Amino acid sequence: MLRKALLKVSYERLLKATDGFSPTHLIGIGSFGYVYKGILDQDGTVVAIKVLNLQRQGASKSFMAEWKALRNIRHRNLVKVLTSCSSIDFQGIDFKAIVYEFMANGSLEKWLHQVQEAEEKQFKIQSLTLLQRVSIAIDVASALNYLHHHCQEQILHCDLKPSNVLLNNDMTAHVGDFGLARYLPEISNPNQSSSIGVKGTIGYTPPEYGLGSEVSTNGDVYSFGILLLEMMTRKKPTDLIFKGDLNLHNYARTSLPDHVMDIVDPLLVSEEEAATNQRIRQTSYNCRKECLISTVRIGVACSLVSPQNRMDITQVVHELQSVKKIRLQFQPTTGFNMQRGLGDS
Repeated sequence: MLRKALLKVSYERLLKATDGFSPTHLIGIGSFGYVYKGILDQDGTVVAIKVLNLQRQGASKSFMAEWKALRNIRHRNLVKVLTSCSSIDFQGIDFKAIVYEFMANGSLEKWLHQVQEAEEKQFKIQSLTLLQRVSIAIDVASALNYLHHHCQEQILHCDLKPSNVLLNNDMTAHVGDFGLARYLPEISNPNQSSSIGVKGTIGYTPPEYGLGSEVSTNGDVYSFGILLLEMMTRKKPTDLIFKGDLNLHNYARTSLPDHVMDIVDPLLVSEEEAATNQRIRQTSYNCRKECLISTVRIGVACSLVSPQNRMDITQVVHELQSVKKIRLQFQPTTGFNMQRGLGDS
């Protein structure tokens, strides 16, 4: 019913929903536009509205790519697109926007890196537990598995990164921003076969794209591997410590297996165990260490330089699910959502 009601959304309605696209409603800035939180007048539905900056080269193409990719695909871990608006504003200027289901917990980027900002300002903020991070990684991998193997046309995301992973009320992850998405049938077209024009994001774009190789599912897997390592280490691939031959992949790879606890997010190392019995606490700590080593190993296997040697995304989903099962054996139950690993607060 909601989708039908939103099929013909106007510029005027979106203007009203965002209080004139007020900065107070701005929740994100992307390569091709701005994302606002809006409340639709008829039913009070809260939505996210991406307004394209059509002055940016490629914005219109991005709009069409995203609309084409999202309007016909359905998966619990993909952002749900509700409708689009292609019109003119009150000054007669072209206006394009896409309306999405609102994700109440914002982006993975915020959850990973706002902690550091909070520390600098000397106040505490809830951080993601190991169980939450693994659950989110499974969600993202499941979305890629669907795009790569279960769509009528194989879809490549081409810009996977934490800011494009959005979290709803129960912290279920949804992959969004398909502005650079490609379809594998199109890649057989000589005019669209190379990665030229796929800019992606520095640090997450696979090295072969920089050499002009064709975009592929292996490229998305590389981006996922970097994202997974970032989730575990809380270090961006563009962190200042990565210079010369040292990058996030090598940083993680050389830690395996004995020094993983030295490179993962300190918040994961100090994560409290629920048990009071010393022996059980030690067993639980060993379990957590095993999970961290396994997860870092998966991230490294996904971000290998050679595309052909990277782990298949279907295998990634299975291995991460195994990690989650191990962690659940020793996860505290009080005030905790066992399925998602989300605290009540």
